[in-house]
Amino acid sequence: MKTLKQLTTALAIILVASFSTYAANAKGESKKEAPKELKNQTVCPVMGGKIDSTIYTDIQGQRVYHCCPMCSKKLKADPDKYFKKAAEQGVLFENIQTTCPVSGEELEDKSIYTDYEGRRIYFCCKNCRGKFNADPQKYLSAMDTPAKKEMKKKMKDMNDEHKGHNH
Repeated sequence: MKTLKQLTTALAIILVASFSTYAANAKGESKKEAPKELKNQTVCPVMGGKIDSTIYTDIQGQRVYHCCPMCSKKLKADPDKYFKKAAEQGVLFENIQTTCPVSGEELEDKSIYTDYEGRRIYFCCKNCRGKFNADPQKYLSAMDTPAKKEMKKKMKDMNDEHKGHNH
């Protein structure tokens, strides 16, 4: 009788453990979503019309094409709105970054990146990617456009010419 009681208890424990493992696996499988396939931009994020490759806005390290010149102003007024919409649709804008948004260093290798709300953001190292992921808004507004980068380079060159001088 004692052996039968021990055997029944052991069987109950095994069944409960098996059911718990099965339930945990089933729950985990339902939460997993297949990663959304990213596609290049083909329509204007503002008006939804076909893009004209000669009309674009460079913003937050991304080149966003438009259907007409008027869309640029709307994009600049609320970029997050349009980037989030694009991300929901699986659209990835053309990246034009040349520097890391965290360190400011030139990007030599574009193997370290994160996809954030329609933007692919490149970094010089994994440490910078971690800092960006902790506070994306802090770095998005500071991302260089080609014009800003050129101005920074000119300023740096001017400062380098004056190193060692006492003015």
